Amino acid sequence: MALLELLAKERTIAGKGFNRWLVPPAALAIHLCIGMAYGFSVFWLPLSKAIGIKDPVACAKDIGILAEIFSSNCDWKISMLGWMYTLFFVLLGSSAAIWGGWLEHAGPRKAGVVSALCWCGGLVISAFGIHTHQIWLMWMGSGVIGGIGLGLGYISPVSTLIKWFPDRRGMATGMAIMGFGGGAMIGAPFANKLMTYFATPTSVGVMETFLVMAAIYFVFMMGGALSYRVPPTGWKPAGWTPPPASNNSMITQKHVHVSRVWGIPQFWLVWGVLCLNVSAGIGILGMSSPLLQEVFAGRLIGIDVAFNDLNAAQKMQIAAIAAGFTGLLSLFNIGGRFVWASMSDYIGRKATYFVFFILGFCLYAAIPSFGQAGSLALFVGAFCIILSMYGGGFATVPAYLADLFGTQMVGAIHGRLLTAWATAGVLGPVLVNYIREYQLAHGVAKADSYTITMYILAGMLVLGCTCNAMIRPVADKYFMTEAELAVERKLANDRAFAAEVGTVDIVGGDKSSSLVLVIVAWLAVGLPLAWGVLTTLEKAVVLFK
Repeated sequence: MALLELLAKERTIAGKGFNRWLVPPAALAIHLCIGMAYGFSVFWLPLSKAIGIKDPVACAKDIGILAEIFSSNCDWKISMLGWMYTLFFVLLGSSAAIWGGWLEHAGPRKAGVVSALCWCGGLVISAFGIHTHQIWLMWMGSGVIGGIGLGLGYISPVSTLIKWFPDRRGMATGMAIMGFGGGAMIGAPFANKLMTYFATPTSVGVMETFLVMAAIYFVFMMGGALSYRVPPTGWKPAGWTPPPASNNSMITQKHVHVSRVWGIPQFWLVWGVLCLNVSAGIGILGMSSPLLQEVFAGRLIGIDVAFNDLNAAQKMQIAAIAAGFTGLLSLFNIGGRFVWASMSDYIGRKATYFVFFILGFCLYAAIPSFGQAGSLALFVGAFCIILSMYGGGFATVPAYLADLFGTQMVGAIHGRLLTAWATAGVLGPVLVNYIREYQLAHGVAKADSYTITMYILAGMLVLGCTCNAMIRPVADKYFMTEAELAVERKLANDRAFAAEVGTVDIVGGDKSSSLVLVIVAWLAVGLPLAWGVLTTLEKAVVLFK
């Protein structure tokens, strides 16, 4: 009972002197943990030989799919393990859409706790699945239950951060969503170290790694969730006045109820903007390593030899360089989430997406020429900028939604919009992979098999740009009336404490103690993130040797 009271939304309303800069590290603590979903491929190779240890034990050739799923005496194929990614992002989008409205009423603290229980509990179930060698337990544990945790954890801080930072919406959401992109940068190398430590002649060490990571993630995620605070109704930063509606017609002071967004044209246009931007970016992300290897081949190690003519040792050399390339893209993906979202506070969300689509079109169209010219620097640079805009699209869209639909239910609306991500997660990789396979089957050289793909992705960005151009201010008929807004605020336990709290400065109350808490909170998330960045840079430096 005491725990339920602690999780109640009214218990999370900030009091006098609360420092709003304590909220972003709380969000980061959760996003850095669930962001490991991007890094799960680090487990595929060890798990594909969990029984054989040194070499995989193949299943009988005549075994059926169902029997293979429930088999405990032959190793899993990497293709079977890869279904985890599909479950992650389909469940992320669908759970965010289904429970986004509940989150607005329950508050970020309760949603964060449920996210921690699902994500970490899913890892524990997966560990049991590894112990019993039942892949369906892994799919159910991390894929389904963990995927629900991903969705709730991803959107849990959005509405809260936007309310704490009405003056810098893009920057605030960029800080949190940056963590989701950075989670694998910390988790993947850490998981590698744990698997090496726990590996024995009879175990590949993944089960023990899952359990350790579940325990560590649970501590961080619960710490983040319990640190969430929401501002009282009417709160605003000291010295800040909301701009008049006449200054920017794309930013509303009214609020749309989440139940109405399915019928609003602007919602579907933003859906298209996100889906097309992410489809193009995620297609690139998934093929970045083989693309670099096959386009530049021997030129990466100073010899003019096609990929198929390289020997095994040479292929290992260029694979290491491609791994550094992938790490560099991860850094730009993360940095772009903060930089582009922060920039959108100054140039506007619509203008920011125009930059994504127009600049992205030019870069996608130019990449084949960079490859044919043998310009590694231009080729890598184009991909880095593209991936920064891919990440920037994720981080800018919550502020775009708040501008168009208001802040009261922006978390729930963002949850519904994430169905665009789930769609893009299937569309982008499938489109890229099938086009490549079709060209290879028709005799196109590997180095040239990506040219048409780049032009198609550039065309997708033209469609995205068209969607963005069509976005206009939301019509008045879609906004809640004052009476409807009052009912919604009552359901959300959003008590009108503004008269009591008043305007709170960025650092209020006891400034020295508040500042110490802020520093400690940022160090708790900043040090692991810095370690992940340095580890990634060590791998990326091979590109420039």
